[in-house]
Amino acid sequence: MMFCPECKSMLKSYEGKLRCPKCGYEKDISDKTQLLKTRQRVEKEITIVEEDQNIATLPTTKIKCPECGNNTAEWWLRQLRSADESEVRFFRCTKCRHTWREYD
Repeated sequence: MMFCPECKSMLKSYEGKLRCPKCGYEKDISDKTQLLKTRQRVEKEITIVEEDQNIATLPTTKIKCPECGNNTAEWWLRQLRSADESEVRFFRCTKCRHTWREYD
């Protein structure tokens, strides 16, 4: 992107020139290959992580698993009810992968 050297606004293409909509500064476009017109928005690539993969990305805490008695679990928060109510805390045991929740 090109910015106006006088007022720092973004220059826009107009009739073969770059023009500042704020102060009127104009500059000839010397290299037309830098200007690209697209008709369709291109989405960026999104990486999907499958839930069954054992990737340690969640924080952990010391809490006893009700299934196996292990003392470490991953945790996360989700807003399940209306916005004026508190979030729900989820836990997943790092040993047996049992998931449970706690409400405030």
